[in-house]
Amino acid sequence: MSEPSQSEQTTRKVAFKARVRHWADKLDVKIVWLGVRPMRNKWASCSTNGHLNFNDGLLDLDEALWDYVIVHELLHFFVPNHGKLWKSLMRAHLGQWEILETRLNQETRK
Repeated sequence: MSEPSQSEQTTRKVAFKARVRHWADKLDVKIVWLGVRPMRNKWASCSTNGHLNFNDGLLDLDEALWDYVIVHELLHFFVPNHGKLWKSLMRAHLGQWEILETRLNQETRK
């Protein structure tokens, strides 16, 4: 499989950011800044002041995994940990989110 062209990467990045904004609207999260950039050790990060960063490696994954990472991060604006409430909210928005988490972890090991 060949590397995506620059224009394909740009198209995927625009689509990804649109997906983030879709979920942010749905979850009523105000995004101050949204970035997609290389990150070494994680898929995403967020700050309490509305800044979101996503790993550009997500652009190579399918949209179901996008949704998992996006919702995961956005829920941290309401719940700072991965406790029972966070898990309940994940289930409410993504159903069997653990399947997606497993798939994402498999991608990490590639």
